[in-house]
This record gives sequence, structure tokens and C-alpha cells, in this order.
Amino acid sequence: MLSNIRIVLVQTFHPGNIGQAARAMKTMGLSDLVLVNPRSFPDAEATRLAAGATDVIDNARVVEHIAQAVGDCVQVVGASARLRSLPLPHFDDPEPMASELIEHAQDAPVALVFGRERFGLTNDEIRHCTHQVSIPANPEYGVLNLAQAVQILAYEVRRAWRHHQASPATPQTPPSLPTRDQMAHFEAHLHEALVTSGFLTQPHARTEDHLRALFARAQPSRKELSILRGVLSTLEKAGSNPRSSS
Repeated sequence: MLSNIRIVLVQTFHPGNIGQAARAMKTMGLSDLVLVNPRSFPDAEATRLAAGATDVIDNARVVEHIAQAVGDCVQVVGASARLRSLPLPHFDDPEPMASELIEHAQDAPVALVFGRERFGLTNDEIRHCTHQVSIPANPEYGVLNLAQAVQILAYEVRRAWRHHQASPATPQTPPSLPTRDQMAHFEAHLHEALVTSGFLTQPHARTEDHLRALFARAQPSRKELSILRGVLSTLEKAGSNPRSSS
């Protein structure tokens, strides 16, 4: 289950932070590290500060875009110091987030995403997430470095995993969720249907952001998403072949 939990670091500037994050991961039993456009990697500083976690560093994957890092994941949680303008479901505390993440990690990959050292994740990057989480730090000085944030959330994930392992009765496995790639195809299909129908008339309207948030909260299963795709296709066909009036 822990092998299904991925840590994604986006555009990390200091290679030493990659090494420290890898060390934080290994102490909690996590091993899947993906780097999105790091400034410098591989790097001797990353390896040095990884201490005994060089295997995590050696097996880390480097990709060019966040979509490549999370496309096969069924839940993607972006770590954010504050709420952005996007109305995604938000965990104010890491504990319930970790419990939910563990449930979905039973049979599919999930991801925790961390942004740049100075300003975190952009809104465009958060659009590739299904949820956000904040660490309730001191409001007068809530500054955590990257490795500290990884350590805190990785610890919460491990604690949730231990509780799950110790449960006398394993709860029923939830329905399989769609991957981010599958949701992206659905969102593109929905966009086309909304434009074609004339519902979307303003290119910069936030309607689609609210719809993404709605589906993120609803967490449709793969079967339900397939039904929704079928509904869209049927409506598109009906719109292109209107019944002639008698």
C-alpha cells in the first residue's frame, strides 16, 4: 500500500531539498519520488543530503509537466500554505487527508504534491489535483521548508497506514476511482459539450473550475464516469440531430 503513495516535487530549486525530502520519505516507508522540472538533478548535493536514502534518489523519476507525474493517480492532494481561488475540496488538517489517501492507495496510485520553495503551486498546477491540504502551523509564522512539509505529511500517511493495518476488520474496498488522465478526458469532453451547447459563452468564466470542484467532491467511480461520458455523447448527438418540428 505504501508503494502506491507518490511524492511529487514541482520545480524544486535547491537540489539539497530533494535529498532531504527523500530522507523524510524513507523514514516513513515511502519510496516513489517524482520530480517535475527540477533546477538541477541528478546532483551531488541531493545525494549527500539524502543520507541513507540514496535508493529513493536513484529511483526518482524526472518529468516535464505535472500531468505526467499524476496522470495514473486516482487521488492527488496538493500541499498549499493557503487556500487559492480554486474551489477544490480542502483538508484543514492532514489527519483525515491521510486516512482517505490510504483507503484509495489500497489498489491504485495516489500522490502528494509539493510546490516550489518560494511560492508553492500555481493555480494551473492545482487544477491537476483533486484536493488540497494545509498544515495548521503557527499563523504568525507558518513557514515550513520543503523537507519539513514532506516529513509532516509523510508521517500522517504512515500513521494512517499503521491504524489501517491494525484494524480488526478491514472496511469494504471503495469503488475504483478514475485516474487523473481519465478525469482530464472527461473534463475535455464536458468542455466541448458546454461550448457546443452554448452554455459556455465567456472564455474566462470560472464555471468550469466550479464544475471540477463539484466532481472532485463527488469522487465518481470509473463506472459512474463512464455513464457521464455516455450522457454527454448522447446529448451531443441529440444536439447535432434536432428533431424536425411537425
